[in-house]
Amino acid sequence: MAQTLAQKLVARAAGREQVTPGEIVTCKVDLAMVHDSSGPRRLQPRLERLGAKVWDPSKVVVITDHYLPAYDDESRKIIQIARDWVKEAGVSAFYDAQGICHVVLPERGHLRPGMFAVGGDSHSPTGGAFATYMFGIGATEMLGVMVTGEIWLKVPHTIAMDFDGGLSPGVSAKDVMLFLIGRFGMDGGQYQAVEYRGPAIRALSMQERMTLCNMTAELGGQTGLIASDEVTLRYLGKGEIWDGDAGAPLLAHHKFDAGQLAPQVAAPHSPANTRAVGEFHERLDLAYIGACTGAKLDDLRMAASVLKGRKSKIKLLVAPASLRDQQAAEKEGTLGILLDAGAELLANSCGMCAGYGENLLPDAAVAISTTARNFKGRMGSASAQVYLASPYTVAASAIAGRIADPRELLA
Repeated sequence: MAQTLAQKLVARAAGREQVTPGEIVTCKVDLAMVHDSSGPRRLQPRLERLGAKVWDPSKVVVITDHYLPAYDDESRKIIQIARDWVKEAGVSAFYDAQGICHVVLPERGHLRPGMFAVGGDSHSPTGGAFATYMFGIGATEMLGVMVTGEIWLKVPHTIAMDFDGGLSPGVSAKDVMLFLIGRFGMDGGQYQAVEYRGPAIRALSMQERMTLCNMTAELGGQTGLIASDEVTLRYLGKGEIWDGDAGAPLLAHHKFDAGQLAPQVAAPHSPANTRAVGEFHERLDLAYIGACTGAKLDDLRMAASVLKGRKSKIKLLVAPASLRDQQAAEKEGTLGILLDAGAELLANSCGMCAGYGENLLPDAAVAISTTARNFKGRMGSASAQVYLASPYTVAASAIAGRIADPRELLA
């Protein structure tokens, strides 16, 4: 029987030749990732109560990214718990203040095609960009994984999102995702596997593919997947091709012309409130280029291509998604372009996106952001208004002082 990519990945983890959507299987976990908020501070006391140890420390990755920079006693305590616990548990893959977990994890070579992984964060489907079956789980489920190395799973159906042609200049993976969320809603993924296909997807860089799979969380899927190819293997320097079979049954198959897609903007207070950029003219107080969906090296390059030789009219904050990406951006001159445009550089952390830290939105502020979510109060005051867009659009809007179409500046 023809199998989708999702079925093949789950079958391998379950030790089966094939699996059928809807059946429940037990899967062996190849990797479990947690960060400072979801990990040691929750796992340590529970493991102690059980008198249990981590099943295989070599398969656990811990990354600090939420409570950084530590700005009060609580955040300092949470970070210290993580630093102490990895030593106690024997976890060697610990990345302290190196950037956002979803970017650092593949950047440091922990993902490869064919793996089955779980993460203590809702945006863990990012791993699907590498043909890894990866999804987010809560603290109780993560405790079970840490003790047993296994998790049960209802084999998902697959929803295919097929993009023909190619994206126009000034249009990115972020626009693709905002379009899909606006079209299908935040439950459009039906907690199934959403697979991104077609020539336009194949033309994307790995970091752009990561943005797609990451925001499968906002689309309501369990995981997002892209079959591995030469782009994947070049990025990783290793791996193999994992793809579904032709003719494998799909729950739905949606086809789009990528060339017809305009830059997208999501209005407050939901990523589903998405329309084409030309329908917005709101004046802004702040532009934020940050988060795992908007401040990777490719994202910083997008923003720089718009900002080069120009100045921001409004407050512009840039929080590179990882230290390595920041260093690469600095070396090649991309970071200098952003700073010359008036950007204020923030730490390599989740920061404003997760609602942590001191740089949060004040009352009645109107912002445009590259983050994945714009829920009421998430980035600061409940009276603040947050619009979501791509790095291209956020940069263009910073220059204009209002929501603006990046294609006009790129032309």
